[in-house]
Amino acid sequence: MNAANSAFMVLSTILVLFMTPGLAFFYGGLVSKRNVVSTMLSVFVICGIAILLFIAVGYELAFNGDIGGVIGKVDHFFLGGVSLTKLTATKIPEALYFLFEMMFAIITPALFVGAVVGRIRFNFLLVFIVFWSLLIYYPMVHMVWSANGWLARMGVLDFAGGTVVHINAGVTAYVLSAFLGRRLHPHQDQPYNLPWVLCGTAILWIGWYGFNAGSALAINQLAVTAMLTTTVATATSMVVWLILEMTIRKQVSLAGICTGTLCGLVGITPAAGYVTVGGAFWIGLLATLASYGFVHVVKDRIGIDDALDAFGCHGVAGITGSILTGVFATRTVNRTIAENGLFYGGGWHLLGIQTLATGVTIILVAIASAAIILVLRRFVAMRVSATDERVGLDESEHGEHAENTDEYSTEIGQHHKEFAGQLAHFNRHQS
Repeated sequence: MNAANSAFMVLSTILVLFMTPGLAFFYGGLVSKRNVVSTMLSVFVICGIAILLFIAVGYELAFNGDIGGVIGKVDHFFLGGVSLTKLTATKIPEALYFLFEMMFAIITPALFVGAVVGRIRFNFLLVFIVFWSLLIYYPMVHMVWSANGWLARMGVLDFAGGTVVHINAGVTAYVLSAFLGRRLHPHQDQPYNLPWVLCGTAILWIGWYGFNAGSALAINQLAVTAMLTTTVATATSMVVWLILEMTIRKQVSLAGICTGTLCGLVGITPAAGYVTVGGAFWIGLLATLASYGFVHVVKDRIGIDDALDAFGCHGVAGITGSILTGVFATRTVNRTIAENGLFYGGGWHLLGIQTLATGVTIILVAIASAAIILVLRRFVAMRVSATDERVGLDESEHGEHAENTDEYSTEIGQHHKEFAGQLAHFNRHQS
């Protein structure tokens, strides 16, 4: 076992797991006060579901054997008989590689939760995640990251999850939003806690170093390159979104800057280990322009109510980054790739492969997600009632609240004489 590589991968695995609570804070801060608990619970509970599912069959379906280049075989249920001490090519134990890949299986479905907050039934979401993991996520991992996968044999480049994670989750978010329909009063909801949004964004950015640099599976030059390109693309996206808001909206919003930051993280993910600093800059810039245009121009025109812009951020930026990998990938950065991208004299071949793989991912995920929804909603109600939506899912689905207002009401009741003047002043303003 290589101690340095193993220590690096332990840290990377922890960082990727850290992203899920970070996403919970990001989404929880953006939703209305009525849906904070529901949103954060929906994200965090995936940790338990995805871990057990990945242990039971997920790892095998993703990486063991091959059926038609689309899916693996389950020969070892619950990892029975799997040699977890066997060393991989980078001399880390297979158990560590397993853990690292398991974290991707957790964060990916958590991403599309942001599209459906405030109107999807919790039990429907849980069952959907199980079938989505089995029928969409594990096959995508196998097709792209398994040596026998159909897209892998085609030559697609996806360093850390452009197709597998972000396009996959983004398209799923779009399909779920389309089936759910629009919220009752989408423009009346105010973000619950913008500092939480910033905190979540910071956690995600830190965790993304485990996500991207860790995908090198060793502490080597490739990991350092991935860390550098991730930083450059993210900073570029933040500044580009800043300039767009200053120029177009005439006001800079914290929520917007945090969204722009994520666009850079998403856009560079498929290309992190294949491009130069210059390539990272252009990917960050173009991914942000594409996402900003979709969120502020296209989204309302097509009528899809993606509540927290899961498709606008992860889907659009992921699509942009995946295609641009075919433009900016270069063998000077990564000698393991077969050819350069278009910008480095490799011609149109790699760009064509990336475009085809991106299109195939979009089509397969859209069709499979729609099929799961059509079947599942015959047995489980998908959307909450109008009354429950108005009350909020925190109360109607979980009987909890982000703020314990009863505590303050009780204290006022106990000390009503001390609060008499303030309450009288408040009541005059209310009337």
